[in-house]
Amino acid sequence: MRRLLPLLALSLACVAPVAAAADPWLEVRGGDGPGKGKRIVLVSGDEEYRSEEALSQLAKILATRHGFDCTVLYAIDPAAGTIDPNTNDNIPGLEKLADADVMVIATRFRNLPDDQMRHIDAYLKAGKPVVAMRTATHAFNIPEGRAYRRWSWDNPASEFTQGFGRQVLGETWISHHGNHGGESTRGIVAPGAESHPILRGIAPGTIWGPTDVYGVRLPLPEDSAPLVLGAVLAGMKPDSEPVAGAKNEPMMPVAWTKSYAIDGGPKGRAFTTTMGAATDLAAEGTRRMLVNACYWAAGLEAKIPPKSDVGIVGTFEPTPFGFNGARKGLTPADYR
Repeated sequence: MRRLLPLLALSLACVAPVAAAADPWLEVRGGDGPGKGKRIVLVSGDEEYRSEEALSQLAKILATRHGFDCTVLYAIDPAAGTIDPNTNDNIPGLEKLADADVMVIATRFRNLPDDQMRHIDAYLKAGKPVVAMRTATHAFNIPEGRAYRRWSWDNPASEFTQGFGRQVLGETWISHHGNHGGESTRGIVAPGAESHPILRGIAPGTIWGPTDVYGVRLPLPEDSAPLVLGAVLAGMKPDSEPVAGAKNEPMMPVAWTKSYAIDGGPKGRAFTTTMGAATDLAAEGTRRMLVNACYWAAGLEAKIPPKSDVGIVGTFEPTPFGFNGARKGLTPADYR
């Protein structure tokens, strides 16, 4: 027993740091599938639309059904070590973008410190692919005088106006076009986009979400291509009727593609949808659009299945959108 005690103490010393140092992100290893060998980093962090829930489920679908290796990053309360969307200045793990093939982003008004923003800056300067959801049009809110101010949604500088949203995605925050919380969104394929690979296998009427249509300036920048228009519905059900009048004349784009290049660097491709709350992912067509967009962003559009498998992995009961409604006390491991 005396000889065994030192060995027992040594083994406990080795185990304890591992248990105490749980990663503040979620790794989901890919299985077999067309995405095998490709890495996707999904960046959550918004106070209203439960991006921590949406991206955790999306990552599990991409990994389990399609083979992508996925890492989900979260807004983390540094004191508690738990996910807290109201912590707007801390998303650990952004250094993982250095090895990413695709960044999926669904943040809102983040004021990240320079040592975190530099990884996003480097990723975008390299012209790497972006899939952006909902509030990513206003992903960052960086104050004047900071090193990465130009990425802010309200950057006034004429050479980089309105930051990440306008320069990379094609639009920043403009307005709620539909009645927020009262008028949901049905996706309608934009004229001429019927054969785009991102829309492959999506049945009419299956792109839907209880979130409202966002306003965008028309037309979108000339290097953009609308894919899906948003019919403003008079209710909060998929079969609600479209509202009559100006809100649908014309319909606003709710999904589009765009090319971008930063400081004369390599050209990258971006997909943006102003849909994408966790509750929106309850609709099969919305999930399929996002999965197909990740294939397209990774340069795998020729491998998008005729009808990509977007079956829910595990359980998915999305929390309704709204401020201060996020589930409390959860860690990334709770989303496994």
